Order: sequence, then C-alpha cells, then structure tokens
Amino acid sequence: MEILTPMETTALLLSLRVAGVAIALGLPLAVLAAWVLGRYSFPGKTLFDGLVHLPLVLPPVVTGYILLVTMGTKGVVGGWLYQTFGIKLIFTAEGASLAVAVTSFPLMVRAIRLSVEAIDGGLEAAARTLGAGPVDRFFTILLPLMAPGLLSGAIVAFAAAMGEFGAVITFVSNIPGKTQTLPLAIYAATQEPGGDAVAARLAAISFTVALLALMLSEFLANRVRRLIGQV
Repeated sequence: MEILTPMETTALLLSLRVAGVAIALGLPLAVLAAWVLGRYSFPGKTLFDGLVHLPLVLPPVVTGYILLVTMGTKGVVGGWLYQTFGIKLIFTAEGASLAVAVTSFPLMVRAIRLSVEAIDGGLEAAARTLGAGPVDRFFTILLPLMAPGLLSGAIVAFAAAMGEFGAVITFVSNIPGKTQTLPLAIYAATQEPGGDAVAARLAAISFTVALLALMLSEFLANRVRRLIGQV
C-alpha cells in the first residue's frame, strides 16, 4: 500500500523545491540586510527595519495581493519582466518561490542580525590593524561568527516557507502539479468528499518536516557555536 499518491508526492517535492529556491535566493539579501541593520546607523533606519519585517505582521493574503499587482503580467515590475524578457511569475512555481521568499525573509534577517550584533567589534578592529581588508575580515572572522544565526535562520525560514499558504494561493493560485504546494494540497483535500485521509497524511508530513527543521536548526547552531568557541 503506497503512503502517498503521485499527486501528493508531487505536492511534497514541489514544496521542497519552492522553499529551497526561496531560501537560496533570499539568504544573501538577508545577510546584507542583517549586516546593515546590525552594524550601521543612518537616517531612515527605523523605516527600513519596518519594511524588512513587514511580512511578519502583514496578513499573508495581503503580501500575495501586493505581489499580484506588482509582479503580475500587468503589474509595473511583472509587466516589464514579461514584455522585455518573457519572464512570467504569476501562476508558476517560480512565482511561488518569490511569494515564500518574501514571507520568510524577515525570519532569516532576525536570526542573522542577532549574530551580527553579538560579534565583538574588537576582533574586526584587530584584524584591520593587521592589514586584513574588508573582504578578508568578512570571510575569515565575521562570517564564521555569524554562522549559527545564518544556519538557524535559513532552516527555520525553510520550514516556514514549506508551510506558507496565503501568499502562495493569492499570487500563483492552486494548480495541481504546477503551483500546488503541500499546504495548498491539504486545503484542496479538505474541500473534496472523502478527502480527510489525504489531508491527514499530508498534515502529518508537514508537521514532521517542520519539527525536524526546528530540531536541526537548534542542533546545527549549537554545534557551530561549539566549533567556534562561543559556548
């Protein structure tokens, strides 16, 4: 007896792919945003901080709607991408990755920022006096010390991206085999007669993935801290 049907397997694999692409694309920007917020003071910092963390408090449907009107084929950005390069994000898996990248972005920034703020500025100053340039200081001192927050933030954001519903269904709809991620498949199953068993199986998988991700995040963060001597 098969555990998952082909359609359910497709939804699971699509969720993994969508979340993976979202984190891969969003992580470098999250590191940059966390570094700016954690290290610099500048006019408008409070506004920038608020915009970065806005997806945490906005209803996901609102986030999806904003993406729809800006990144759709008739939106300002989406229309230009479609007409100039033929890139279409709406109703695509790539669009789903964009939606979950936006909603999970603040989770990465918050975790990485905490690591940035915990770095002793004296270490960087000492490296500077020894002739290390900005790039050398970043990769040999700062990045290793940021690693616990970077890893935990990325993994937690990945789990959150796996579970995103509102922004995805609003921006890319619920198309089986194309944009139907795990949460959307659960929703679709609950709307069908006799779909309770399918919904329960998919919900159990979603629960397991989320729990494992949180446990892995804590394990890796602690291990990295031990390796770099922070505990």
